[in-house]
Amino acid sequence: MNNEIYKRIFSSFLLIPFSVFFIVKGSFFFIFFLLICFLITSYEWYMMSKKKKFFLIGYIFLSFSFYSVIELRNNFPGEYFYLLLITTICVATDMGGYIFGKTFKGPKLTKISPNKTYSGMIGSFFLSIISSSIFINNFDLIHKKIEFTIEIFFIVLLVSAVSQIGDIVISYFKRLSKIKNTGKIIPGHGGLLDRIDGMIFAFPFSYIILSLNPLI
Repeated sequence: MNNEIYKRIFSSFLLIPFSVFFIVKGSFFFIFFLLICFLITSYEWYMMSKKKKFFLIGYIFLSFSFYSVIELRNNFPGEYFYLLLITTICVATDMGGYIFGKTFKGPKLTKISPNKTYSGMIGSFFLSIISSSIFINNFDLIHKKIEFTIEIFFIVLLVSAVSQIGDIVISYFKRLSKIKNTGKIIPGHGGLLDRIDGMIFAFPFSYIILSLNPLI
């Protein structure tokens, strides 16, 4: 693995426990953490999209996305279960796509994001299924065991797919703005928006789907 992959993995291992702490802690700590993330992401979007036609639409979507995160954490059964599950899927999707894509390479997935490959897409689905299965099978929700059912399996695939699409959509906007990264705050990733590009699509999608069909 090259230096860029090591940076990416190291950043993830630092960010994941940090994020999990605030998600589990909840209350003021979680809202404060989310507010900081929203402000940083909004600033990066502003710097990327100022004077562009999609400027305002992005802010509306970001607001709904972060609202859905609050809803998933505070107004769904199981407290932080859903939010941690979706976060697990998105992180695994990102890592699986990056590691499998760099390792196996192969045909490009789309011209919009030249680094995306079919092997990376398969790796994203594979690692998201494995990671979410481990998470669910080891998560005792109020002393109630949760099984990794076929229904959950398909939801994981859907969330992973939306996360990958979100990554490509943000890549498209970056190309329109003629930039490689939205910022430099995270080593190996660039900006915060580069890191959570798939999440900001996966969270509102999951919020809508799980509102209609809760898993627990």
